[in-house]
Amino acid sequence: MRLLHTADWHLGKTLEGRSRLPEQEQFLEELYQIVVDQNVDAVLMSGDVFDTVNPPALAEQLFYDTVARLADKGKRKVIVIAGNHDHPDRLAASNQLAKEYGITLIGRPVQQSYIYTIASCDQELHIAALPYPSESRLNEVLAEGLDEAVLQQHYHERVSALFGELVRDMSPKRVNIGMSHLFVAGGHMTDSERPIQVGGAYTVRPDAFPSCLDYVALGHLHRPQVMKHPHSIVRYSGSPLSYSFSEAGQAKSVSIIDVNPGEQAQVQELFLSSGKPLVKWKAMDGLSQVYSWLAEGKDQNAWVDLELHVQNSLSVEEIHRLRKEHNGLIHIRPVFELEQEAMRQVRTTNIPVEELFTRFYARQTGGSQPEGELVQLFLELLQNETDEEDEMDTKSVV
Repeated sequence: MRLLHTADWHLGKTLEGRSRLPEQEQFLEELYQIVVDQNVDAVLMSGDVFDTVNPPALAEQLFYDTVARLADKGKRKVIVIAGNHDHPDRLAASNQLAKEYGITLIGRPVQQSYIYTIASCDQELHIAALPYPSESRLNEVLAEGLDEAVLQQHYHERVSALFGELVRDMSPKRVNIGMSHLFVAGGHMTDSERPIQVGGAYTVRPDAFPSCLDYVALGHLHRPQVMKHPHSIVRYSGSPLSYSFSEAGQAKSVSIIDVNPGEQAQVQELFLSSGKPLVKWKAMDGLSQVYSWLAEGKDQNAWVDLELHVQNSLSVEEIHRLRKEHNGLIHIRPVFELEQEAMRQVRTTNIPVEELFTRFYARQTGGSQPEGELVQLFLELLQNETDEEDEMDTKSVV
């Protein structure tokens, strides 16, 4: 049996106000071609279909058109669970209609597993699906009080018990698959994921997943990764697009799982070409360097975070010109040389650093005085940079 695992589409998500729907549509077209070319028997979508509980109409239309194409009038199974970004009831509202076409939409955690006959390989697929299991969606209070360690333990035990119930009737004669959308201890996060745990409370350990599962298809973390488990393969497929600059340079993929009853699953990553890359530019030589990059067409089809080292503030006209030259410029963050020089002088002058900053701020703003909170922020940033320099000096000596 051949399965495809994907998650975290976040349809409707924007990047600083820039629509990503054209890129998401491109990905879903690529996904459809992969499913057809790879002769996939069932598609597992592990949550966060949408980016908000009230997604744009175009995002919803894109989702329903896609799952209908993937299912191909019931020839292929498509199983979708709700993530923390999805409205569970809204996602599952059309399930009664969708299941007639081989599509299963699961919104809330329920004590029900799903068995499908896969005619193409003459095998049965047993799915233990647990959509995002928050206290509110479980309609339970898992622990009294605010002790994080106690709540985490109770949460882990409750998720373990839920999976225990879901796999109760599983047989080694079937392909047994788990699905969920949650945070597993040890996973690596990025900035684009909305935290689902209070501190570390909504966290489970990998042993929450029963050993009878041949593969556990997880959603929530945007980087593909495997979690340690003594028997099963517990894995995040990652998001199909980079959704923050903390994901710059990450290769995005979907996962193909080949598995037969009673045999170890084989996992293959298929890397995606859809969407614009997210890149970071650091222009140490100022505007001339940026214009040189623009002239050579550097990263023309990318979203760009620009750190620009300058001596004076950028004018509005200059910012507009840069954005006109490259419409993918998302952030333009000036770093002032005078500010850097002031930081370098801290150790060689008797003038307090806050006074140096105040004078610099006055020169840049025509005599204005910085607010106390701004001065404090500058001092904190200065201390962080000083600590980093000291650490680098120590390493060079060693």
